Amino acid sequence: MAGGGLSASAPAAGVEFEAKITPIVIISCIMAATGGLMFGYDVGVSGGVTAMPDFLEKFFPVVYRKTQEDLDSNYCKYDNQGLQLFTSSLYLAGLTATFFASYTTRVLGRRLTMLIAGIFFIVGVVLNAGAQDLAMLIIGRILLGCGVGFANQAVPLFLSEIAPTRIRGGLNILFQLNVTIGILFANLVNYGTAKIKGGWGWRLSLGLAGIPALLLTIGALFVVDTPNSLIERGRLEQGKAVLRKIRGTDNIEPEYLELVEASRIAKEVKHPFRNLLKRRNRPQLIIAVALQIFQQFTGINAIMFYAPVLFDTLGFGSDASLYSTVITGAVNVVSTMVSIYSVDKLGRRVLLLEAGIQMFLSQIVMAIILGIKVTDNSNDLHSAYAIAVVIMICTFISAFAWSWGPLGWLIPSETFPLETRSAGQSVTVCVNLLFTFVIAQAFLSMLCHLKYGIFIFFSGWVLIMSFFVLFLLPETKNIPIEEMTERVWKRHWLWKRFMDDYDYEDVLPPINDIEAKKNGHTNGFDPASQL
Repeated sequence: MAGGGLSASAPAAGVEFEAKITPIVIISCIMAATGGLMFGYDVGVSGGVTAMPDFLEKFFPVVYRKTQEDLDSNYCKYDNQGLQLFTSSLYLAGLTATFFASYTTRVLGRRLTMLIAGIFFIVGVVLNAGAQDLAMLIIGRILLGCGVGFANQAVPLFLSEIAPTRIRGGLNILFQLNVTIGILFANLVNYGTAKIKGGWGWRLSLGLAGIPALLLTIGALFVVDTPNSLIERGRLEQGKAVLRKIRGTDNIEPEYLELVEASRIAKEVKHPFRNLLKRRNRPQLIIAVALQIFQQFTGINAIMFYAPVLFDTLGFGSDASLYSTVITGAVNVVSTMVSIYSVDKLGRRVLLLEAGIQMFLSQIVMAIILGIKVTDNSNDLHSAYAIAVVIMICTFISAFAWSWGPLGWLIPSETFPLETRSAGQSVTVCVNLLFTFVIAQAFLSMLCHLKYGIFIFFSGWVLIMSFFVLFLLPETKNIPIEEMTERVWKRHWLWKRFMDDYDYEDVLPPINDIEAKKNGHTNGFDPASQL
């Protein structure tokens, strides 16, 4: 695949953009996607560390005493706002950082924004691994959160812009694949460090986050910025050279002219966030915001954050719960690979709708088993039922991993026009982290009060989001990123009504000249003069 022998061309308004799958594209995408490793490692490591007695005894003695005593309720022993703040402070910080990341993504480029993310990650890891008190621990988490905000802003945009249209979905999902690999890596680390005597195993768990942090930082130093970003910042010749390099062909003029024109429209927009609220941009905004809210209300992060705690609550015991978490992490990775293979063949809608049915049924079955077999005072779940719960959780995770996990990031990154793309991605990341924060902060309290009903709560949301996809989400597979308005939004039964004011006449006088140049007639048109 990396040999550049395959061709990935996509027709765009009658023009076929020629593009080979070049080694530089594959390598750049793999290096950029390591931002997902960091995010995933943190999601995975948090739940494992918060289940370690030595960590709880040092930073959360109240929770530690609860876990050592016989309580009235299995479901409530980890219900502590301070413990939940340890997990969720990262997402609150990321939410704030994403607004600054929107500016750097647009002004400094995607590559430098990834570098800034890597630096935040490294400093945060050092503080967490060496934490002496709760304040130091939370500050480290906040810096990690800033890294998450910057990485989640830049990486999906980078991947969508650099990838050839035909494999854009698969390459973009490398980000989510790395998230799942990060979670699995964290689960394996936690399984090992939980056995370390001497009370420092949690430090090793938090400190090993430095590996993905270094990979992202080094990767950001070596990748090229995207042609879209370079042209948007006025570096036309450099953008053209990079485009020629990543597409592996000299026949780049049609795509280059389209990027120049998209950039010129973007230059007309002085206030991208205000522009997002215009009627013609509402469909993309509604879809992006809804996907992020729905992604969190599948219940996935609740399960991934607190899987060790959840399994311990169900009576698996500490070692068995970490072991079960490793199994679910492996399922997550394998299922995401399924998505990479199928997303550009089956399309986005098919994967989301199939997964909706699978997730809904698995959560209902989990609720029934837990409702019947896990009471407030039960010490143990019969092995057959315990296995059934793990199977249902794996069924749920596999469905999420080939649908809402990767597509929640892919679809917003490929649907916004260039003039609102950075702002749109910023809102996407912000909403995602806001609802990740809400779920992370509330989950253990919800588990305490709703008990097995928490799975019924999330299954209800899965039903709602499946109907949303069925009626309101258009298919975007194999459509060039700058052609979405004409070929997606203007053809959708509902969203086309919002496109009535998409009037290019006063913004785009040179379109005819561009078409002429695509057909080999220059008419004196100079792209540079339009910027």
